[in-house]
Amino acid sequence: MTTRLTTAMALTLLCAAFASVSAQVKTTVPDAVPGARPATVERITIHGKALEGNLEGDAVDRPAIVFLPPSYASDRTRRYPVVYALHGYSIGAEQWTQEIQVPQTIEGAFARGARELIVVLPDSKTVHNGSMYSSSLTTGDFEAFIARDVVAYIDAHYRTIPRRESRGLVGHSMGGYGASRIGMKHADIFGSLYIMSPCCLSPRAMGPANPANDEALASVKAPADSAKLPFGVRAQLAAAAAWSPNPNKPPLYLDLPTPGNETAVLARWAANAPLAFVDQYIRQLREYRAIAIDVGDMDTLRVDTGKLHDALDAYGITHQFEIYSGTHTSHVAVRFQEYVMPFFSRTLSFETAGR
Repeated sequence: MTTRLTTAMALTLLCAAFASVSAQVKTTVPDAVPGARPATVERITIHGKALEGNLEGDAVDRPAIVFLPPSYASDRTRRYPVVYALHGYSIGAEQWTQEIQVPQTIEGAFARGARELIVVLPDSKTVHNGSMYSSSLTTGDFEAFIARDVVAYIDAHYRTIPRRESRGLVGHSMGGYGASRIGMKHADIFGSLYIMSPCCLSPRAMGPANPANDEALASVKAPADSAKLPFGVRAQLAAAAAWSPNPNKPPLYLDLPTPGNETAVLARWAANAPLAFVDQYIRQLREYRAIAIDVGDMDTLRVDTGKLHDALDAYGITHQFEIYSGTHTSHVAVRFQEYVMPFFSRTLSFETAGR
């Protein structure tokens, strides 16, 4: 690979969260709730039609983890709402279970009074460690994979309530970006939306040029070589694969913001920032039964998350917003049990009439 990334000039949508997600499973674990009934855990594979033919060779058949509520096996005529929970950058679905401590937090939420529902954790990890839940010929269309392929599979194989009013979407960090992006574009699929500490909401300047990073990038001869790159440099490749794909530029099939093309490439990256396109999706956001946003007061993403809250406020879109005491990852499991699950219990439709 001969292109070089000039970080002094580059803007990036990979916000400061990427500096901390390498330790993403460090989170406070809530105490187990006495008497909580066990959920059933199923590990499945979902074929991603939207991912077929992706240029960097990411898997088309993707793992997913399904958590069925305690009554699912015994009450065989009952149907359930579904919550789709999106993981962050550098982790996959299995690591995500450790971060949010499922099934314990799911079982704890039910034991504390949340209504029973199905929870699905799809895996969107790529060769560069994260899909950004975006649509790209290089990575495949992970946006459509989540909104169409995963939802269609779950509806076909489980006793769901297959209506948008009975589907929730939540994500943390890169998953929070995915919940923002997919939520705005696919309000016809999901009925309630919870955005946790979202990364990448707006472009931001990088630090000074780093010759070591340029040298590391120059050593990449194939997509798999990115595994040896420093964390932040690998994240740059993930962003480029998602937001500036180039089918005519093997072996990585992407454009980096190098001298002579940085303006055009960075414009493509900026076009993928939710704070840049939120104004285009106000009608869709108004269709949600409920929207929630939260972020820790010690999280570097607090400012941009607040800007998303301000944007919704400016348009009069009803939503709840909370800045809680914590870092980017410190309370994710607690939040999932005590806030995310009860939120969907309150806001999703449990009615099956009209099927």
